[in-house]
Amino acid sequence: MMILWEEYRQVCPEGYGYSRFCELLRAFQQRLSPVMRQHHIAGDKLFVDYSGKRLGITDPATGEIRMAEIFVAVLGASNYTFAEVTWSQALPDWIGSHVQLLAHLNGVPRLLVPDNLKSGVNKASFYDPEINRSYGRMTAHYDVGVLPARPKKPRDKAAVEAGVRFAQTYILGRLRNQTFFSLDEANAAVGMVMAQMNTRPMRKLGVSRADLLETLDRPALRPLPPTDYEYAEWKLVRVGLDYHVEVEGFYYSVPHALIRQQVDARITSSTVELFQKGQRIAAHQRRYGGARRHGTKVEHMPAAHRHYAEWSPERFERWAAQIGPNTQGLIIAILARRPHPEQGFRTCMGVLRLYKGLEKARAESVSAYALAIGALNSKSVASILTHNLDLVVPAEEGASIDSHANVRGPLYFH
Repeated sequence: MMILWEEYRQVCPEGYGYSRFCELLRAFQQRLSPVMRQHHIAGDKLFVDYSGKRLGITDPATGEIRMAEIFVAVLGASNYTFAEVTWSQALPDWIGSHVQLLAHLNGVPRLLVPDNLKSGVNKASFYDPEINRSYGRMTAHYDVGVLPARPKKPRDKAAVEAGVRFAQTYILGRLRNQTFFSLDEANAAVGMVMAQMNTRPMRKLGVSRADLLETLDRPALRPLPPTDYEYAEWKLVRVGLDYHVEVEGFYYSVPHALIRQQVDARITSSTVELFQKGQRIAAHQRRYGGARRHGTKVEHMPAAHRHYAEWSPERFERWAAQIGPNTQGLIIAILARRPHPEQGFRTCMGVLRLYKGLEKARAESVSAYALAIGALNSKSVASILTHNLDLVVPAEEGASIDSHANVRGPLYFH
């Protein structure tokens, strides 16, 4: 009744005192239909819901205020209350709050009692409520049952309703003059207020919720599983001709034999796993940004592509150095000319193939000539080699190349 009276006085500051308010409320209750008193067994039920009121988070860059949701949970026997601020009531936040809640309690109750929120219950029914599949996977991980509150039966969740009102009065009332710039800041403040509320002795019982948690609920809670549940989304994707699948704008490789086939992607905050017919075929660290939008594993490539994947600037430079310093200099110049060295790999390979079976001295002569006139592509190097241009005017003599009658200008080779 204290919560109701506090809310009443917020609306009517000059209204009835607490004692008179309780007398009038009891008189009103006597005129209502009889109700069944709820008896809660220790460690049995954990009630979960969202507060009807939200908390504002300020964007430090723009000053814009974004409203965040308040997830509330109450243990039936001890009335111990947990709260967390999230951006939404969507499945990732809903399930994530459950994971944080159970970790906070360091134990698992027998039953979860959610309101008929879409994230938890697909179809509300008195006899056969339909549990959301993703929510069901989470509860299976913790081996906890789900007993949704009956539609239009608020007394089924009276404990969480009281906790929600506390979140709106006790928590929000104490934080109303604070400004938060992130969810972490808001949750740190909510955590402190919740600790104060749970350790404050309750008016009629003379003990706190935290005391009752330790003496009633916690000994009856079952142990947590070895690992926390990680929320995952599933998506059906098709393998492209480049043996990659697209997930949220990034691309992840699978074995190349699966080109054009459909596979299942399991997406968590940290990983992307790919399955075919229930068997995992690939796993990647999830990408969120950066210049590289492809996650490619060498073992997924065909043999020809695998050979190409082993190319690197250092490797081409080492190959060129085995021929001589002029050839190494030519390869370095080709790679340096491109914004990304990978763009010059094929040119480097083309030049080095031109030198296959050629005497090192001749290859060095061609490379020196190509460097002198800035001929930094395989077509130009091939022309030098075919027309023996490096032999007509050796590059090392330092003569004016442009003045020779048989030599075209450098632009001819680009």
